[in-house]
Amino acid sequence: TIIDAPGHRDFIKNMITGTSQADCAVLIVAAGTGEFEAGISKNGQTREHALLAFTLGVKQLIVGVNKMDSTEPPYSEPRFEEIKKEVSSYIKKIGYNPAAVAFVPIS
Repeated sequence: TIIDAPGHRDFIKNMITGTSQADCAVLIVAAGTGEFEAGISKNGQTREHALLAFTLGVKQLIVGVNKMDSTEPPYSEPRFEEIKKEVSSYIKKIGYNPAAVAFVPIS
């Protein structure tokens, strides 16, 4: 079963409901300059959603690094690696094993 939980703050209740039924989550992280930084910031949605997923019992995580076509240059490997490093650091703090998390560049 696939459950598409919305990422917008106005729908956080729906996200919690969907996530609580999941075995695995795909966390979508925007790669665009400014977008990633906002999401990974102290009160950012990337942090919030990763923490909620772990807290609600989702132990398997996949990270989709979205909008890779909007990086400079497009599909920048250094940008992907920077995002992977930052997200790995955060998810390790909340209880995930970054070595067991797949990071996938997407657009």
